[in-house]
Amino acid sequence: MTVAAILLAGGESSRMGQPKALLPWGDQKLVEYQIDQLRQPPVERVVVVLGHDAERIRPVVEQVGAEVIINELYKRGRASSLRAGARVVADDTRTIAVLDVDQPRPRRVIQRLIENHVRASNLITAPAFEGKRGHPTVVDGWLLPELRRVRERTEGLRGFLEQHEADVIELPFDSEVVLVGMNTPQEYEEAKAKYFAEEEAGGFEHSTEVRRVGHEPGID
Repeated sequence: MTVAAILLAGGESSRMGQPKALLPWGDQKLVEYQIDQLRQPPVERVVVVLGHDAERIRPVVEQVGAEVIINELYKRGRASSLRAGARVVADDTRTIAVLDVDQPRPRRVIQRLIENHVRASNLITAPAFEGKRGHPTVVDGWLLPELRRVRERTEGLRGFLEQHEADVIELPFDSEVVLVGMNTPQEYEEAKAKYFAEEEAGGFEHSTEVRRVGHEPGID
């Protein structure tokens, strides 16, 4: 029974104009940074799903020792990458965290989110800030077969969460970092400024309140 993380990095980054996985993040590439943050207890296995520009990104991922899965069907959408990652996760995996590479998260957020999820025996747990749901999404292993079947036409992870809305537990955080994402160069610069300002200020704390009634999933 393990805790696994699926890091989705197979998109075309068309609005960014360059692979988001290779963007500088601190003194690392974004994908390196996120692997390092994920690859800490309680996470025991990190699966990185690549697609577009895989030949450029793969050496970076392998250099830091993470497991690589190539999604040849990445042009069909993000759901295809989630299916590819979920397929290689062992059937007896206890907990799965799903995160996009353009949603950088510090290990303190990841650890607290997963630990709360496991301790409370939740089916699905997501971080939230001021009523807005963020990432990563943490899912009980019992739902792994459904992750392996998500489809773009049913809105992938968004549709999965909508189907299980009554099972989603929101863990509020006191930091906007759980909402950070980037699709354009401007959003990238804004995300860097916000993220590292929070880190320097010692942010990334979480609230003790837990919400069962969810909001519209913030999957984009």
